[in-house]
Amino acid sequence: MAEFNYIDLGLKDYKDCWDYQEERLAAVVSDKKEKGKPSKINSFILVEHPHVYTLGKSGDEKNLLAHGDFLKKIEATYYKINRGGDITYHGPGQIVGYPIIDLENYKIGVREYIEKMEDAIIATIAEYGLEGGRKDGATGVWLQADHKVRARKICAIGVRVSRFVTMHGFALNVNTDMRYYNYINPCGFASSAVTSIQQELGREIPMNEVKEILMKKFNMIY
Repeated sequence: MAEFNYIDLGLKDYKDCWDYQEERLAAVVSDKKEKGKPSKINSFILVEHPHVYTLGKSGDEKNLLAHGDFLKKIEATYYKINRGGDITYHGPGQIVGYPIIDLENYKIGVREYIEKMEDAIIATIAEYGLEGGRKDGATGVWLQADHKVRARKICAIGVRVSRFVTMHGFALNVNTDMRYYNYINPCGFASSAVTSIQQELGREIPMNEVKEILMKKFNMIY
């Protein structure tokens, strides 16, 4: 069982949190170089962001449907960032997780790392009676993933790995304001529907409760 150093930042500006991730990643890489072996230093950041859209390095800016003054009107910001994946949204009511870990210490590769992350999310939402799964050709966690019409994404995943050290991570919709997804093609899929735990269950979910479940599930899987 893993022992992650969980850091709950509450509600924090996206750019400030991105800079913090970079600092933590640099510390792990430095420790790895200094000791000449995989680093046991880890940080697992849990955070909510003010409304923001982020575009991965291989993403298409056309998938952002809101620009300029309209972004200001809906009090949202926009960043091109250095993770994989396309466009996604972060905002209040969504739990974002940024594990900063040395994959060599856990003896896994990038694909297995992403799969383990998906497994932890699937196990978390199962506690609320929701059956999550994977969708062919896409990362993240979906409900009714194989259904041509009803498939909907509940958790997006996009990571960056440098010297086998990870940053960025997942975004799980809990009590998210789903209207903000109207202004993007989520993860580059124009026809993709998105959902949240609240939307599926018809009630608001305590954020701290979900965080506690998430931490337990991640500790069990790694």
